[in-house]
Amino acid sequence: MRLRPELLIALGLASLDARAADLDLRLKAFGSHAMLPDEDIQRASEGTPAQDGSVDARAMFAQQTGGWRWIAELDTVYQVGDSYGFNNAPQGTLDQTPSDDDSRFMDLTWTLDDGDRHRVYQRLDRLALSYRGANWGVTVGRQAVSWGSGLVFQPLDLFSPFAPTTVDRDYKPGDDVVMFDRLNDNETDLQLLAVLRRDAQGNRDAAETSVGGKFHALWGERDLDFVVGRHYRDAVFGVSLRMPVGTALLRTDWLVTDLEEGGTKVSGIVNLDYSFDWMGKSWYVFAEYFRNGFGVSREPVDITRLPSALTTRLARGELFTLMKDYTALGMQIQWHPLIMHSLSVITNLHDTSSLLQTSVSYDAGDAMRYEAGVVAPLGAPGDEYGGVEATAVRARRTCVHHGGCD
Repeated sequence: MRLRPELLIALGLASLDARAADLDLRLKAFGSHAMLPDEDIQRASEGTPAQDGSVDARAMFAQQTGGWRWIAELDTVYQVGDSYGFNNAPQGTLDQTPSDDDSRFMDLTWTLDDGDRHRVYQRLDRLALSYRGANWGVTVGRQAVSWGSGLVFQPLDLFSPFAPTTVDRDYKPGDDVVMFDRLNDNETDLQLLAVLRRDAQGNRDAAETSVGGKFHALWGERDLDFVVGRHYRDAVFGVSLRMPVGTALLRTDWLVTDLEEGGTKVSGIVNLDYSFDWMGKSWYVFAEYFRNGFGVSREPVDITRLPSALTTRLARGELFTLMKDYTALGMQIQWHPLIMHSLSVITNLHDTSSLLQTSVSYDAGDAMRYEAGVVAPLGAPGDEYGGVEATAVRARRTCVHHGGCD
């Protein structure tokens, strides 16, 4: 008999001590209106504009008993729209969050209803038990893990990184992990990690696992991380440095991948960000350079003949760009304590195409936020960023949460 995830949740909740348990809820609605270019395949079939939407209710449970902590976070998602109907591909959501567990160790996603243009499903994005001692801790289950310090690009974050264009970054997707961390007396700390997965046939295969360690140390005003491990079948070695430069903060991450099939690839980022007040407003600016060691440099790019190491990482959701060199420039302006405006431009340094994103957010209350934004490609047909122009409107984002809307 196969236990349904709903039953597992019910059993887990039944074991909670109501006096020690927390229950929070976040409700998010997301919509987009995309003007498709003449050469777009979807336009030829479905016409333009393409309109899509989703609603996501995230229930978050947590219980603390002594050193033990149990968390479970359940997403209930409704997807609908022209693109969903055209692609007939429920593996991705409009806001780029996971909608299946095909490669994860535990299958904690189930469909409640679906049709030609819609799908309703539930997914456990967190389900973990942890124990913390005085200076060490162990976590087992589905939990988010983040390595590296990229602002837009994440070469050192090998575990479900955000895409450069992801709008909602409140909750990083969880992975199925066994994790140990220890804080040492000399202000260093160590994290050991195993990320468990299944292969394309659904078998739990050790060859699909990532194992590694991260050592963190202070060097004066500098933060240093050293990473070593095995990611799928490849050996990886990384280093991260964070240090102040005047009143700004400089970060750099570099990852060396020793491929099983032969060859070495080096990827990395360098970024600088700075916050200041000007003209009575609060400003934040950043610049980032990204080197994609798996990318190609020849133009035009033939997507049917990309290197296998690149296509593998694109399919796994670890990389999101095709070529080698990119920059990202961005800024945020707080026009009012309740109104924030952001602008960013990602540029491919080979074909000079760019992707512009801008959005405005309004905090309507402690537990409600509205956001509206535009994503516009600035490139010619055939360039990497020469595609669809979209107006993405986060029509409503409502959080019912003890701490308000994060």
